Amino acid sequence: MTRSLSRPLTATLVAVAAVLSTAPARAHDVDAHARHHHTSPETTRSIVDYAIPDVKVVREDGRTVELKHELNDGRPVVLNFVYTTCTSVCPLTSQTFAQLQSKLGAARNSVHLVSISIDPEQDTPSRLREYAQKFGAGPDWHFYTGTLGASIAAQRAFNVYRGDKMDHAPATLVRLAAGGHWVRIDGFATADDLIRELRPGVASIAR
Repeated sequence: MTRSLSRPLTATLVAVAAVLSTAPARAHDVDAHARHHHTSPETTRSIVDYAIPDVKVVREDGRTVELKHELNDGRPVVLNFVYTTCTSVCPLTSQTFAQLQSKLGAARNSVHLVSISIDPEQDTPSRLREYAQKFGAGPDWHFYTGTLGASIAAQRAFNVYRGDKMDHAPATLVRLAAGGHWVRIDGFATADDLIRELRPGVASIAR
């Protein structure tokens, strides 16, 4: 079951430029993977089944937790993979999460936003806290790091592992309930896209 949403290339590039000019990422130059993943106007939606790996991760507050427990806390989950020194894909997807928080309004505590680092050797909990603050992350948006092995296991489980952080591509995953299917959106999902996916499982989202 798939759906393709076409967006003009120009709009995507303008959005990237806007985020890079206002988002707090500290690098001055767009890194190499921007050249590879900002060229397609396509966003593809698919329904997939993923098994959450049995690994421990470290939350931005420094607490070691089980990833399965974090993702199965009784709420719908919106998940992505980022790293704090990224200067292209991650600022844009993190800005989308920030916009999603705003659009959820009073329903924001009913949804768990999850960002997992693909560069855990650099992304310490303190760096994740700083990154979270830059994007205005609220208490229901958590960031996770841990061992390199745990990060790779999570990336492989959700089919986003590319072997090189510079080559990662934007992907957002949504699941309404534990044990259910995941909706995978490859490409730059918008906050409105994510709201549409969440609405069937979160009755309190404003229309």
